[in-house]
Amino acid sequence: MSGPSLPRQLARTRRFTLGAPGKVTLSPDGATVVFLRSRAGDDPVSCLWALDVATGRERLLADPRALLVGADERLSPEELTRRQRAGELSSGIVVYAADAACELLAFALSGRLWTVRVSNGEVRPVAAAEPVLDPRPDPAGRRVAYVSGGALRVVTLEHGGILEDAGGADRAVAVPDGPQVTFGLPEHVASESMGRHRGYWWSPDGTRLLVARVDTSPVRRWHLADPAEPSRPAGSFPYPSAGTANAEVSLWIADTVGEAALTPVAWDAKGFEYLTEAGWDDAGPYASVQTRDQRHVQVLGLDPDTGATRVLAEQRDDAWVELLPGLPVRDSAGVLFTGGDVGGTRRLLADGVPVSPPGLQLLGVLSVDGRTVLFAATDEPTRTDVWSYHPDTGAHPLTAGPVTGDGLLTAEAGVHSAVLSGGTTVLFSRTLDRPGTRVTVHPVSSPASGSGPMEIVSYAQRPVLEPRTELLTLGPRELRAALFLPSWHRPGDAPLPVLMDPYGGPALRKVTAERAWWTYVSQWFAEQGFAVLAIDGRGTPGRGPAWEREIHLDLAGPVLDDQVEGLREAAARRPGLDLSRVAIRGWSFGGYLAALAVLRRPDVFHAAIAGAPVTDQRLYDTHWRERHLGHPDEHPEAYDRCSPVLEAASLTRPLLLIHGLADDNVAPAHTLRMSAALLAAGRPHEVLPLPGTTHLPAEESVAENLLLHQLGFLRRALPS
Repeated sequence: MSGPSLPRQLARTRRFTLGAPGKVTLSPDGATVVFLRSRAGDDPVSCLWALDVATGRERLLADPRALLVGADERLSPEELTRRQRAGELSSGIVVYAADAACELLAFALSGRLWTVRVSNGEVRPVAAAEPVLDPRPDPAGRRVAYVSGGALRVVTLEHGGILEDAGGADRAVAVPDGPQVTFGLPEHVASESMGRHRGYWWSPDGTRLLVARVDTSPVRRWHLADPAEPSRPAGSFPYPSAGTANAEVSLWIADTVGEAALTPVAWDAKGFEYLTEAGWDDAGPYASVQTRDQRHVQVLGLDPDTGATRVLAEQRDDAWVELLPGLPVRDSAGVLFTGGDVGGTRRLLADGVPVSPPGLQLLGVLSVDGRTVLFAATDEPTRTDVWSYHPDTGAHPLTAGPVTGDGLLTAEAGVHSAVLSGGTTVLFSRTLDRPGTRVTVHPVSSPASGSGPMEIVSYAQRPVLEPRTELLTLGPRELRAALFLPSWHRPGDAPLPVLMDPYGGPALRKVTAERAWWTYVSQWFAEQGFAVLAIDGRGTPGRGPAWEREIHLDLAGPVLDDQVEGLREAAARRPGLDLSRVAIRGWSFGGYLAALAVLRRPDVFHAAIAGAPVTDQRLYDTHWRERHLGHPDEHPEAYDRCSPVLEAASLTRPLLLIHGLADDNVAPAHTLRMSAALLAAGRPHEVLPLPGTTHLPAEESVAENLLLHQLGFLRRALPS
């Protein structure tokens, strides 16, 4: 048995992300790979590196410890929030941006602005207003835009003592006109629910910016206090809960070199109140906007001189239009790529024409290089493959060398992603037969160069145990499931208690052909004497539009039914599962599902651990919750049907509720209200509050002991 060492390692390595290369940028000629990586598998400080593709030589471009001269990193509240929204687990340089040539890089460190020149490794601090947020060089590498104090600012770089233009070294190009107005930053629902983490975009010539103005004054303000530190004032922030007002978001064109001027972009912001994505390429600026009910999305072309708009593409759906990463986007010829649901398949569309094959479910676009588009897709829910599309060759699985060559790069079952530029491909691969992410660089293949693939070194730690994942397909719905048994368990041994370990919701698939961090957690629980079972049911991604929309207006019934069906099917095929002792654990949507399971099906589930659960659907954010349940004024019964707090009196099984008291995504009120309702109904339960912890517990001792506490609860709660 592995003992408690896996929880400690998992916490210390930030779920095995430390030391692994990531955040890759390729130069336009494919000759240089820039990436982030810390120096060791337990080193939380991420550094900036460059790899020369021709020689395979790595260079350290920027080391935060050296730049800060040993001082501790200081993070502003705005930067802390940004990192939480983006799921950042490391410190140091956690994000950077490059100019078009991938020669000038910009990043924020401890609230200051820094630039790096890739060719000579020159690192410079740049005088700018502090704290600096989200710095991005213009395409020509002459200026850097950034956000500070809610204003979008541009600093002109100095070369050889001469300013690149006469516009001034540092100036604001968009200044807030109200106390709750910001320019250049995404609002809450954009970063939490839409996947849009940006709020401004450079023009290709670097003279103008497309910038989002966000006014949160209509949004209700929520307050979070730290009960462990009563001397500290409560924090206040805008949170648009379901059915309430959203932030008002508008777009503006800002001039960066002439007289400071802002040109408003005109679109029907009342009818399409969500800005889901935007960009600016050689064909001009564009934006994707969505209605409040999320059933209608338009892609708009913007006139940079007048702000006038025209519809380039649109999509409608009776339930909701799914937003896909990387879309919309245009290739070098100006062809607009979007996603569309056609005949039961989510397909890649080029100027409205499907170009990916039927039956292959589009997951998002990864990269565009000239006329070639790389996209992620799946025809088997447990894997993700990389495909390429070119108008001359059509859509094909990603291949070695030039993307039209022979030899599949993603032929092995797993979860793959990629970046392409200048004919060079960087492939990220995770599989069931090896730990971590393998990052390989595949240069342009030619007889003259003889270049072959090379691997970017990972310093990530090797996990102390090996997951023994058995992928199953269960029942008439062909539910995908992953079963974990103890390494010491043999056929004929006494039946094992079952621990259901699902996520089960629309945000992610947990049953995949990879060694993700959660597979090690499941295996660790298995080593403690459980048969651990994870099931992806209706509503999870990768099975097509109809599968996803099975949960429309009901996030509870279909999801829970699939867990019960999958459990019984697995037990019928594996007699070593003891259905008289079944527990369920989960976090976020998985925590909601765990609480729901013991409330509604105590005949099946005998104990539950609910971490950061949504217990009152009206307390979750507008964009995410109204996507699945509609507006609460129009569908109050859907919100009631899916809120466990209203069913508290039915609890008859042991339940452990866990919640971070600094969680501003799923507020602690969810667990506190659930506990109050249980107490009022006379239903015994346990609550574990985590002071100072957000939605993603990252502090080492908390993350480690959290798993040990759950194990202790399960051993107490399940009959022996």
